[in-house]
Amino acid sequence: MKKEKETEDKNEKEEKEEQEAEVKKTKPKKKAEKKPEKEETEKEELISQEKNLLIPLEDYVKAGVHLGTKVITAHMRPYIYKRRADGLAIINTNEIDSRIKTAALLMAKYRPEDIIVACKREAGWLALKKFSELTGIKVFTKKYPAGIITNINLPTFFESSLMVIIDPWIDKNPMMDAVQINIPVIALCDTNNVTSYIDFIIPCNNKSNKSIGLIFWILAREYNKLRGNDIKMPPYEEFIGESL
Repeated sequence: MKKEKETEDKNEKEEKEEQEAEVKKTKPKKKAEKKPEKEETEKEELISQEKNLLIPLEDYVKAGVHLGTKVITAHMRPYIYKRRADGLAIINTNEIDSRIKTAALLMAKYRPEDIIVACKREAGWLALKKFSELTGIKVFTKKYPAGIITNINLPTFFESSLMVIIDPWIDKNPMMDAVQINIPVIALCDTNNVTSYIDFIIPCNNKSNKSIGLIFWILAREYNKLRGNDIKMPPYEEFIGESL
């Protein structure tokens, strides 16, 4: 009986060992060893993306260019990265940078005298004054003179080929003048903007002097570079009136 018991125990042990061996064969291998490689690849991609930006990502963040409002219109939803815990929309920084690049390319196709920039919002007045000085582009701050590009009977009338505005809502009068004479409109658009009449959107915070100032500093630099103008750019603090 004892011998039979030992034989039975031995068989059970062997059977258990066989089952464990079979489980090991079928159990999927852990992919932990690949994680460092994946993380390294993602890190390299982020570094590569930042190298392609017009300015360091840190400067965009410091200026709050990516900070939207708590309201997100259907027009602006494609540019949103996420919402913060406090409800503020966060705009995709790579999208901002890419669209500033394209806007500069579009603007560079026109002579300075063919472009008009309008900004009723006080936060952009200093930036646009400096922008005009560096590029020679006409800028209208405070009150836009209605009809200046549509009414040929006005003594101040002049022809324009491109309109740039800071906010489609506040700058709706110059925007509608541009629509009337069928010239393209580039606009800085926040998350709460409706963009029905805009031909090219730069998604961004269009309410802050830091954000507007930084964007127009970049546009001035890129416009002059693309036009072949040898202009020394001042630090962007001069467009903002303060440090980032």
